[in-house]
Amino acid sequence: MTADSGTSRAATRIGGWSLIAAALGFMAVFGYLAARFDYPDVLDGSAAVVLPRLLALGDAGRTVWAVYALLPLLLIPAAIGARTALGRVAPNATRAALVFATVAAVSMLLGLARWPSVHWELARAYATATTDARGAIDAVFLGLNVYLGNYIGEFLGEVALNTFFVLVGAAAFRSTSTGRWFAIGGIVVGVIGWAAAFRNVTSVVSPIAQVNNYLLPLWLIVLGIVLIRWRPASAGAI
Repeated sequence: MTADSGTSRAATRIGGWSLIAAALGFMAVFGYLAARFDYPDVLDGSAAVVLPRLLALGDAGRTVWAVYALLPLLLIPAAIGARTALGRVAPNATRAALVFATVAAVSMLLGLARWPSVHWELARAYATATTDARGAIDAVFLGLNVYLGNYIGEFLGEVALNTFFVLVGAAAFRSTSTGRWFAIGGIVVGVIGWAAAFRNVTSVVSPIAQVNNYLLPLWLIVLGIVLIRWRPASAGAI
C-alpha cells in the first residue's frame, strides 16, 4: 500500500465513522430532548411555555443542546471522505458535495446553537423580567426561532444536506466500487429530504417529514458503512 492510498483510506474511514457518530449522536440527543423537553413539539410554543422548560433542563440539558449543535460539523470530514472516495470518478460532483455539506454543517450549527446560548440567556432573563420585558423577550425568542431555526437551521441546512446526498449518489453512478442501489438510494433520500424541508411552508409534506426523521439517521449510517468499507474505484469525470 502506497502512502497516498493509505492516506485516502484513512480519510474515507474517518468520514465514514463521522457519519455513524453523527447518526448515533442525533438519535441519542433527540431521544433525550423528546423525553425531557417534549422536543420537537415544544418548538411551537411561546417564550412563556418554552423558556422556563429550557432552564429546567439544568446544566446537563444545556450540555446536551451544545453537543446537538456541534454534531452537524461531522458532515465536513464525512464530505472529505466522500470526495476522497469518489473524487477520481466524479471530481466536479464531489467538489460541489463538499461545499454543500459545509453549508449544511454551518447552517445547522447556527440553528441549534441558539438553544444553549441566546435562548438560555433569554430564559434566565425571563425568570425575573417584568411583564413588559417578557413581551420583548417573547418577540426576540420567536424571531430567532423563525430566522435561525426555520430559515437557516432547518430550511437552508436541510436543503444543503440533501443536495450533498444527491451529489454523492450521482457521483456513485460513475464508480465501480458500489452497487447502483447506493447511487439510487442517495438520490432518493436527497429528494425526500428536499420535500421534507418545506414542512414549515405547507402541511402537505408533513407525512414526508415524518418519514425523513427516520430515514436521515439510517442513511447516514449506510453512507458511513460504505465509506468505511470503501475500495478504490475506476476513473472518470462529471
